[in-house]
Amino acid sequence: MPKQFDLLVFDWDGTLMDSAAAITSSLQTACADLELSVPSDERARYVIGLGLSDALKYLLPDLPAVGYPALLERYRHHFQRQDRDTTLFDGAPQMLQALRAAGFVLAVATGKSRRGLDRAIEATGLQKVFHATRCADEGFSKPHPGMLLWLLDELNVERERALMIGDTSHDMEMAVAAEVERLAVAYGAHPRENLLKHSPVACLNTFGELSQWLTTHA
Repeated sequence: MPKQFDLLVFDWDGTLMDSAAAITSSLQTACADLELSVPSDERARYVIGLGLSDALKYLLPDLPAVGYPALLERYRHHFQRQDRDTTLFDGAPQMLQALRAAGFVLAVATGKSRRGLDRAIEATGLQKVFHATRCADEGFSKPHPGMLLWLLDELNVERERALMIGDTSHDMEMAVAAEVERLAVAYGAHPRENLLKHSPVACLNTFGELSQWLTTHA
């Protein structure tokens, strides 16, 4: 069966890495450290996938920008303390290696910083798997299409031959804005009903389903 897509673009947190709970708790604990209003689980999970500055604007709209560095420092402190316990979903390395071997071009579009993504990729041993990666601090944050458009240009792939794979409505909205097909996964940060609003080609419930779908449909 001919491939539908040449380029597979993955979100990182909540899609490849089982990190949604760690991000949520780190945001909440950082706010508590500085005696700021602690967001609910729902509000904290909503900002996963956004750049950190955009996330803080949503979570704490009354916090002056001058207060961001201290909060970001506390967030990074708590998140990095959980690094050893934050892992890729079972089977992710094998799936990615198989997709690359099958001839797909693989990329990452993430709300993480460049420093954060590079650290995560090195820790997981995936340095040679991805053809390109793009982070929120290198341009526009999701849901702006900038990251996807940059990857399409960098990798010389037509938009109709690309697929964005993610666990948040921010991923889906970015793909819609870039006129790229999207595949949703409902095991990450955002609920299934939010993902379905953006007409993904499928909405999958487990990482195993994702691996199987890409093997048989991509």
